[in-house]
Amino acid sequence: MLTPAPAPEPAPALVRDAMSTVVLTIGPAHTLRQAAALMSARRVGAAVVLDPDAGGIDILTERDILNSVGLGQNPDAEAAHAHTTTSVVFAAPAWTLHEAARAMTHGGFRHLVVLDRGEPAGIVSVRDIIRCWSPARAPEPAL
Repeated sequence: MLTPAPAPEPAPALVRDAMSTVVLTIGPAHTLRQAAALMSARRVGAAVVLDPDAGGIDILTERDILNSVGLGQNPDAEAAHAHTTTSVVFAAPAWTLHEAARAMTHGGFRHLVVLDRGEPAGIVSVRDIIRCWSPARAPEPAL
């Protein structure tokens, strides 16, 4: 009797499979309140801050806004650029989700800006990774 060959291992999921391609971008002069309103309206936890004058790509997260408010700073007076994470770790679309998760764990953050040819192509979050790694949610049994 022939033993069937084992099924091939599925290819690892990639950042491009999990990332959100709709990226909220704001300017460095947006206030924290404006940024929070935009993030809330789009139901996202981070915004990419593009500064054409400085040529940089930063990220502003809900945690950055929370830290500022927790310090008693005025969200109507504080500009986004003063609260961004400037040492951003960027992911590539071809990274595996394991590589992205490792970078997030190592850096202590929950979002990675995904760059493709030097331009923001998306954002991948811890939630995106968990969604890809978790099996489809089975319906609850009827009582």
